[in-house]
Amino acid sequence: QVTPSRPTAAPDLLGVSRTVSSGAIRYEAVGCEIDLGDVLRVTFNVGDRTIIAVGKVAWSTEIDPITMDVGLEFVDIDPQSAQALEQILSDTEVG
Repeated sequence: QVTPSRPTAAPDLLGVSRTVSSGAIRYEAVGCEIDLGDVLRVTFNVGDRTIIAVGKVAWSTEIDPITMDVGLEFVDIDPQSAQALEQILSDTEVG
């Protein structure tokens, strides 16, 4: 589950992650309009770790009238979260 929100006072939205890397996340957003270049804050879990990052919408594709497939490139992620994400992803690739 991904919780994207705009850095402003806009309400949180829910999405479902599809893929994640150390520099980006792909997720499906339901019931919201997301435009190319939007800057969003996302919160998601990988393993037992909660990751919070700010990213810029690199691409988005309409799946159906209420669902968007979104690619978000991270532009700001705290070093501890980035390190934890890289470690979890490298452990997943090995195992």
